[in-house]
Amino acid sequence: QHHLKKLEGRRLDFDYKKKRQGKIPDEELRQAMEKFEESKEVAETSMHNLLETDIEQVSQLSALVDAQLDYHRQAVQILDELAEKLKRRMREASSRPRREYKPKPRETYDFGESDQSNGGFSCNPTPKVSASSSFRSDKPSRASVRSIPPLDQPCCKALYDFEPENDGELGFKEGDIITLTNQIDENWYEGMIHGQSGFFPLNYVEVLVPLPQ
Repeated sequence: QHHLKKLEGRRLDFDYKKKRQGKIPDEELRQAMEKFEESKEVAETSMHNLLETDIEQVSQLSALVDAQLDYHRQAVQILDELAEKLKRRMREASSRPRREYKPKPRETYDFGESDQSNGGFSCNPTPKVSASSSFRSDKPSRASVRSIPPLDQPCCKALYDFEPENDGELGFKEGDIITLTNQIDENWYEGMIHGQSGFFPLNYVEVLVPLPQ
């Protein structure tokens, strides 16, 4: 898995620099091609060794598959039981007689004449609402609206706009904050923004919180 990720990262780097041929030094393009070929050979060798593995490793893989099958069978059984319980609850709810909603009677108010000098009306009971509580209920506080979550996970800030040119690349705008999930190699990061994930060049961003070593 590590070799495949490294191969993918160097392939992206080689494709990116190949499209910029003429704008970057030929030596930089040649080095990217050599690194890609090197990773390709390592990945092919690893795949060959995996296919030629001995019976013990194959038996371990078979045991893992059997365990996964058993787990999913149990999950299906649990979901079947839950679905049956929900259907039973629905049948019970539909068989119960519907209760009629009866609103509470309204309170009566005595609008008697007042002895006050302005000749107004008195109304009891009079609800009291403070101005401060009314204001708080009408308008949310600025602090809750403009609160910014702390940078408590690996992330970086985009220094430039990056437009993806290949499948798997992650596009972003200058100033965007991107969550870091992995470093593919010395040239590419893997991250997430706006629910999208993908690869992007290391030299397009400034790391704010580094990935754990």
